[in-house]
Amino acid sequence: MKRYSSSIVLIVCLAALTCGFIELLALRFESGDVYPEYSSLRADPLGTMALYESIGKLEGFTATRDLSANGDLPYPAGVTYLHIATTDHAWENVPPDTLKKVEQFVNLGARLVITMYPEASRKPPTAESEKLREEARKKAQQEPRDKTVSLWDKWGLTPRVVNLRLGDKEVFTLVFVSNNSDLKLPETLEWHSGLVFEKVNPAWKPIYKRGNYPVLLERRFGTGSVVIATDSYFLSNEAMQSARHADLLAWMIGPNRTIVFDEAHLGIVDQPGIAALMRRYRLHWVIGSLALLTGLFVWKNSTSLVPARTADSTDAFIAGRDATSGFVNLLRRNIPAREVLATCYMEWKKTAAQSGSYSAVRLQQAEAVFNAENSRTAKERNPVETYRTIAGILHKRKK
Repeated sequence: MKRYSSSIVLIVCLAALTCGFIELLALRFESGDVYPEYSSLRADPLGTMALYESIGKLEGFTATRDLSANGDLPYPAGVTYLHIATTDHAWENVPPDTLKKVEQFVNLGARLVITMYPEASRKPPTAESEKLREEARKKAQQEPRDKTVSLWDKWGLTPRVVNLRLGDKEVFTLVFVSNNSDLKLPETLEWHSGLVFEKVNPAWKPIYKRGNYPVLLERRFGTGSVVIATDSYFLSNEAMQSARHADLLAWMIGPNRTIVFDEAHLGIVDQPGIAALMRRYRLHWVIGSLALLTGLFVWKNSTSLVPARTADSTDAFIAGRDATSGFVNLLRRNIPAREVLATCYMEWKKTAAQSGSYSAVRLQQAEAVFNAENSRTAKERNPVETYRTIAGILHKRKK
């Protein structure tokens, strides 16, 4: 167990780290602060999730999100399309096909609501920036006219930023805009943006003004309509809690029952891929299975399932023997001790005694010693000494 204690501690620490990381991601995505400001996926004060969920809970209403990356608009009948927190620069150079789709979408009965990102101030243009803008304007005039168009020029609007006033602590103070229509809407609203419209086509109907500058307008296009506001704060979660105007929200949505929140222009698009398909078809168990197989593969290659051999196991090792030791052991098992001398003598007589290497006298002396040994009783016999005596007779040198 002690061998695996470090591995167990490591696995526990990795599991705790993984759980903490997943919990942190869950908290981040739950609050939605990983998404851009004024996104309907964001639940903090800077998001618009409260408006999205409130509309979805109304009987007969449907709230959806547009996450398409190709820029296609939904079917226009009965649809209010919310394009929240855009910028005036984003509509200065628009492809003609895009503007044509927008106008066709509105003419067929949709209601398009465009709100701007709150901009408290804008630095006055410098000589260098004016020069660059003039060069860009001349370059645009030289290019084909059907390349890009300005929505503001096409719709007869000129946006401009009138800076908000700084307060005591270098914080911009709010301004109040007044109702300029006969609609039953709040007489004044808090406005968090300095963006206004300086020149307005008479086809537009000003709803709220900041002094003489319209900040909220409406215009009819065919059977549909377009609403443009220079601020987006009144749609935020913070405004839903502290400065909610239900009558204004109801007027902006209009009579349509399908409300679409555009998330694509904020950079939130649905990108199809393996991960998206796995989430759509709930194949999360495949990831779990692959992780389990990977863990088993690493475990198999790092640790053996068979227990390691201990150092004491070498005591039971039996060393091998050479050929001579094996031959001696074979003789001991097959020839009794009392017959060893007789067997050796008889085998010697069959081979060496017939070779002529020994004289007859020596052969007679060796046989006499052997016979004398056999004549003794079993207790008196000494085969080792007799063997040495015979070997001495046979190998005795001549003087």
